[in-house]
Amino acid sequence: MRVASYNIRKAVGLDWRRDGDRVVSVLEEINADVVVLQESDKRVGQRAGVLPLKRLQENLGYELADVSERALSHGWHGNAILYRREVIQLDRAIRVELPTLEPRGAVSAHLSAPSIEVIGVHLGLTRRTRAKQLAALKRHMDAVQCPVLVAGDFNAWHPEAGIITALGDDYEMVLPGNSFHASRPIAALDRFILKGGVGHVSSHVHRSALAARASDHLPIVIDLDVPR
Repeated sequence: MRVASYNIRKAVGLDWRRDGDRVVSVLEEINADVVVLQESDKRVGQRAGVLPLKRLQENLGYELADVSERALSHGWHGNAILYRREVIQLDRAIRVELPTLEPRGAVSAHLSAPSIEVIGVHLGLTRRTRAKQLAALKRHMDAVQCPVLVAGDFNAWHPEAGIITALGDDYEMVLPGNSFHASRPIAALDRFILKGGVGHVSSHVHRSALAARASDHLPIVIDLDVPR
């Protein structure tokens, strides 16, 4: 099972053009079964989504897990989860409240085939805020009975950043590599967290000419061994 995480910066590339089709072309290069997105909605007005859903569905086979509160949004506080309907069965999708002063949160998709819960996050900018958010995520994940994968932009510049210390030894953190800034990657802001009977086969930062222009983050990718 391949999962990608991508902060798409509201589909605004390094050329300052908003181009959702360009983001979709990057996702086509990656060919993941599940995609976790950050900043998938505009931050003002009706919080409208920025991606061409019809192309995602017809060309790539992706469905959008429904977690939005607004009619035009693709996610919740910019967090969204796409899954490939031909190989993935979605059981339910929910919003996970996180303590913050900013409009942030997490979204969760429980997949029943294979059985795993995928959680998309975009954590706060300060260490104290992230600590509170990690504590809330831990309470949620500790109650989950199946394997868990957390993916997203952790906004943590230090490799460890107290994340496993906050979550405990039952959790494994995977840093595929430096994903920010796309023009000169110097920080591993984007990462994965694993819990339960899910195996980390491989992971990497997706680098291509298109990805280097489509956002200020590069996508990260993980291949998993998930027991059925």
